Amino acid sequence: MQTRFIFRNTSLILITLAFMSCEKELDLFPEQSLDSNVAFSTAAAVEASLNGVYSEAQTLEVFGSGPQTLEDFMSDNTEFVGSFPTLQDIKNYITISTNATVQVYWQVMYRLINGANNVIDRTDAVADPALTAARKAEIIGQAKFLRAIVYFQLVNQFAQPFNRSNGSSPGVPLVLKGFTGTVEFPSRATVAEVHNQIIKDLTEAQAAVPATYAGTLVRGRATKGACAGFLSRIYLYRGEFQKAADFAKQVIDNKATYALVNNLNFYSQLTTEDVFVIINTPTDNGRTGAGGWGSYHRPANLGGRGDCAFTTDLVTAFTAEAGDKRYIDLSDEVTAADNVKRRMTKKYPDAVTNADESPLMRMAEMHLNRAEALAELTGPNQESIDLVNPIRVRAGLPAWTLAQFTTKQALIDAILLERRKELCFEGHRRMDLLRKGQALRRTGPTVTLATFGADKTILPIPQREVDQNKNLVQNTGY
Repeated sequence: MQTRFIFRNTSLILITLAFMSCEKELDLFPEQSLDSNVAFSTAAAVEASLNGVYSEAQTLEVFGSGPQTLEDFMSDNTEFVGSFPTLQDIKNYITISTNATVQVYWQVMYRLINGANNVIDRTDAVADPALTAARKAEIIGQAKFLRAIVYFQLVNQFAQPFNRSNGSSPGVPLVLKGFTGTVEFPSRATVAEVHNQIIKDLTEAQAAVPATYAGTLVRGRATKGACAGFLSRIYLYRGEFQKAADFAKQVIDNKATYALVNNLNFYSQLTTEDVFVIINTPTDNGRTGAGGWGSYHRPANLGGRGDCAFTTDLVTAFTAEAGDKRYIDLSDEVTAADNVKRRMTKKYPDAVTNADESPLMRMAEMHLNRAEALAELTGPNQESIDLVNPIRVRAGLPAWTLAQFTTKQALIDAILLERRKELCFEGHRRMDLLRKGQALRRTGPTVTLATFGADKTILPIPQREVDQNKNLVQNTGY
C-alpha cells in the first residue's frame, strides 16, 4: 500500500513559483521559502519525503488517469463525450494556451519533479545512523526513477516526438535541482536533451534500486525491472530497436518476478503481469472531484461519468477477428455521458472508491516491445511470433505462424494492431501513432488537424508560464 503523507514534502509547492517573473532570477524573502532541513534531518523524514513523491505520482494530474486518458482521446481509440470544455477542446484540436487542464497537469508534474530533486539533492547529507549508505543510494535511485518517468510523460505531451526532427525540437525545461529560495527561469531543453536525461536517470536508478521487494511493493516501487521496462519504451520511441529489444528481454527473462498471466483478471488484482503500477486503495488514491480511472470509463449508474467510449475505429479493429475476449469480456454497452448507448472499457470497474491501479507498465508491453523491435531489425522472425502468441491466445484468438508474414511491414503492422488492442485505454495509443509518423485520426472532421507533426497534436506550454518566464518559447500554433 502506498501511504499518503499530509506532509508531502512541503517544499514541493514552491515549483509553482518557478516561472513568476520576466527577470532571470528573483530573490525571495525568508518567509516565502521553506527551510527544508526539517524535511531532511532524520532517516524517517527522508523516507517520508520519498513517500511524498510517490504520493504525488498517485494524483489525477500525474499518473492517476488524467494525462493517460488524454493520450487515448487525442488519438483514434476514445470518443470523449464528457462535458469538460477543456478536455473537449483537446479532443477537437482547438486547444488554447490558457487551457486550465493543461496548466494544472504541467504544475503538478513539475511539483513532483521538485520533490524528487529535493530527495536527490539532500539525502546524502543526512547524518542518521539508521540511514545506511546503501539505503541512501536506493532512495536517490527511486527519486531518479520517478523524475525520469514524469519527464518522459511531459516531453511526450508538450513536445513533438523524437522522430519529428531527430530530437532537435523544443522539449521541456530540465529542472534538476530542488528549489532553494531563488526563482530561476529555465528555457526549454531539446527533446534529445530531455531524452538523454531520462536515460541517464533510469540507468543510474537501475544500478541503485533492488530487483524486488516483499509483497506487492515490487509492483509499485522502482525496481531494476521497472527501470529496464521504461528504458525499453524510450528506446522504442527513439527507433533504437536493438536497445529496446535488449531492455525488454531483461524484464522477460526475470521469470521469478514477472510473467504474463493466462487470463484477463490482472486488472482487478496485482499479479506477475504488473511491472510497474501506481497502487491505489479505497482510502488512498489519486481521485479528485474531477476524475479517476473509473470516473472516466464507467457510466453514471456505476458511479462514474461515462466520458470515454470506444471509437467506431477501435470497435472495427476488435471485431475484425471474432472472439476477442479483450472486447467481449473487458467492455460493455452502457449509457454514456451524452445519454447515448456506447461501448466502454471494463478495465477500471471501481468508479466509487477509485481503487483501480494505474497500469503504467505490463508484461504484455515488454513482449510487444521486443517483438516489434526484432521485426524492425530482422523482418519476419520466429521469436516475434512466439512473443505475441501468448497475448493472442489468452485473448481467445488463434496463434500466428511465421508463414503468415511474408514481409517485414506486414509483421510490424500486425504487432502494432495487437499493441493497440492489448493496451487500449492505458495511455499508449497517441505516442504509438506519433512515433511511427502516423496521423492521430484517419476519419472525421479533425483529420487535417491530426496529421503527424501538426501543431495541436501536442499540448501548449501553459500561457501563464510563458507570460512569467521570458525564456520559454511557446509551441507553434498557440
